[in-house]
Amino acid sequence: MKRRLLFGERMLLGDGTEPFNAVIPFRLRGTFALKDIQQALAQIQKKHPWLRALISHDEKNIPWYNVPDNPVSIPVRIIARQSEDQWQEESRREWNTTFNYEKLPLIRFVWIKGENVSDMLFAFHHCLCDGGSAMAFLKEFLAVLDNPAADIGIENPILGIQDVVPAKILNSRRQKLKAKFIGRLAATAIKCIPVGKNAVERQKDYLIHWKLDEAVSKELIAYCKSQEVTVNTFLSASVLQAFKKVRGEKSFNKVSCPVDIRRFANQIKEDHIFAFGLMIVVSSDEKLSFTDNLRAMQKSVEQKTSKLNPYITMMVMESGHDALKNFTKLLKNGKSSNDCMFSNLGRIQIPHQYKEFSVDTIFSPSVIGPLGNTTTMVTSTYRGEMDFSFMGSEGYLPYTDALAVRDEVMQIIHSQLKQMAVS
Repeated sequence: MKRRLLFGERMLLGDGTEPFNAVIPFRLRGTFALKDIQQALAQIQKKHPWLRALISHDEKNIPWYNVPDNPVSIPVRIIARQSEDQWQEESRREWNTTFNYEKLPLIRFVWIKGENVSDMLFAFHHCLCDGGSAMAFLKEFLAVLDNPAADIGIENPILGIQDVVPAKILNSRRQKLKAKFIGRLAATAIKCIPVGKNAVERQKDYLIHWKLDEAVSKELIAYCKSQEVTVNTFLSASVLQAFKKVRGEKSFNKVSCPVDIRRFANQIKEDHIFAFGLMIVVSSDEKLSFTDNLRAMQKSVEQKTSKLNPYITMMVMESGHDALKNFTKLLKNGKSSNDCMFSNLGRIQIPHQYKEFSVDTIFSPSVIGPLGNTTTMVTSTYRGEMDFSFMGSEGYLPYTDALAVRDEVMQIIHSQLKQMAVS
């Protein structure tokens, strides 16, 4: 089985010399044997062909996924557990470790082994899949780790754009011309945008992690319902205000928010290994109060989301493979224009109690890569607790500023909840 990488996947892959890695850490209570972990990893590989895939380049230097007849197992690295926060150190190590994708899969596993508590990490190249896909294979891994006989099915993989875009759109002459026209226009515009000779020097990467306890998380969800806004909009507004306060004139009043493509393209199933995402940019109106802003932003988010068209977007991108080099250069060397990427994975639907072990917590994923501003905040909710991972690099956002942004976000959350309690 083989397929050519899509435009977005090629962009994330780059030339393979710079890692663009995502990490999902989780904590289990119980005792484990290496053979059982390897067996569970083999079962998720058996289900998902792209977890077995290697990458090779054809004569035009275009990368292809190839699933070998004799697949290579997911590599496992084991270290002794010495502290509660060791998973953060290992996450940073995994961000910066490239994948030898010609010989090994684009995924690996780290076991921080303790006596009764283990922290485990899935690290994968972002070109392989997004956070949604990763949560699906994490759920399957836990199911077969607990019960090797559990039926997790077999994925019917996406083999190209034709498996995502309905045939009537993909083969429509009008839509093809539209996609090609937009693609050419974008490619020409990208060529004309001035970019610096060199990318911003990233300097040291960092990870800041924190949680809201169950009571505060519950209050926050209730507050958002009372304001008729999503948690996503509330947190985006908080992040924007925090950046404005901490960064002042250096802030951009822009947060990029990924939107799960599965909401719009039902051909992509929950358990598909797939990396393509959609994006909207959220800003606040400085003339409005925080609560008025929330409603204005919610309206704007709904308008922007309703205009997203995954099919045309994919067709445009697939018509622009020859512009990939210029587009990547723009992302790497162009001036930063947003404060951060903010992604909310929502509630993680993974059981807590299994027969053989329990899942203590699932930490929000972290991701960092070479395509411009690395500042990213990811949140998710597991067992009622909202969990935050905040990644960045000194060259884009100094660590001290990132800590101040975190404190300010927390301050905003608590002050809004306090106001609700008073009213």
